Amino acid sequence: MCTSCINRRSMLKGCAGVVLAWTSASPLTAGDTRRTFKIGACDWSIGARQTPQALDVAKKIGLDGVQVSFGSAGVPYDLRNTDVRQLYQQKCETLGLEVASLGLAELNSIPYASDPRAEQWVADCVDVMRKMKCQMALLAFFGNGDIKGKPREQEEVIRRLKRVAPKAEEAGVILGIESWLNADEHIHILDAVGSPAVQVYYDVANMEHRGYDIYKEIRQLGRDRICQIHAKENGALLGQGKVDFPKVKEALDDIQWSGWLVIESATVPGKSMEECYQLNQKYLRSVFPT
Repeated sequence: MCTSCINRRSMLKGCAGVVLAWTSASPLTAGDTRRTFKIGACDWSIGARQTPQALDVAKKIGLDGVQVSFGSAGVPYDLRNTDVRQLYQQKCETLGLEVASLGLAELNSIPYASDPRAEQWVADCVDVMRKMKCQMALLAFFGNGDIKGKPREQEEVIRRLKRVAPKAEEAGVILGIESWLNADEHIHILDAVGSPAVQVYYDVANMEHRGYDIYKEIRQLGRDRICQIHAKENGALLGQGKVDFPKVKEALDDIQWSGWLVIESATVPGKSMEECYQLNQKYLRSVFPT
């Protein structure tokens, strides 16, 4: 086993209590009904990007929470501002919902691998997560930010993540990489960074689209490398597309993982977004104990 793997394993053991709390996973048997899941949605997928209104929509749909967009400084509902965070917190308390995670989709146009603004946004996001008591953030690597087949950009991402990882560890939060990389490539980055605060944000539809064996990849990544999951389909409702969610559940059972399943896309012509998402969340609850 490589030295970096040993170092990572040692750190994970040393932070076991914190890591298990972060991932909502626990060392239970696969059939234990206490190992449950939460169902959320991306605010951009339910028509309320970076606005507290997303929580109202989520409540109407029947979700447990929302993945909230985190943008550049100065935008409306900038979470860097105390009053905005309090607004989200108050609405969560009133509606009985949670902020599942923050999402830095702007990294798709402002690449984390090359733009200093992106690096500052990630550092800002760590500060905001600590203040909001939100434990996860999605770092997107698509579009201009794509690092697939780009070793130089991947190495720069590693360097930047190494710089921010201690700050994230101290804050007790996790930064999740969502990209076109396969499991081996993700593991390379995670081992190189060597911090339990950097994990994979796994999107089942994206990985299936790339031709990866998503059920094998979930098992390969394991419980301690997956922070959250996008439950996604393109052009189909969940359970009616290419992703076999019962097989996803079997893979997650094998690694004893539970946590947030965040719905993205999964709409069809002829049905409203709300109708699609009500059907999607009901389907997920029929497969995953919530």
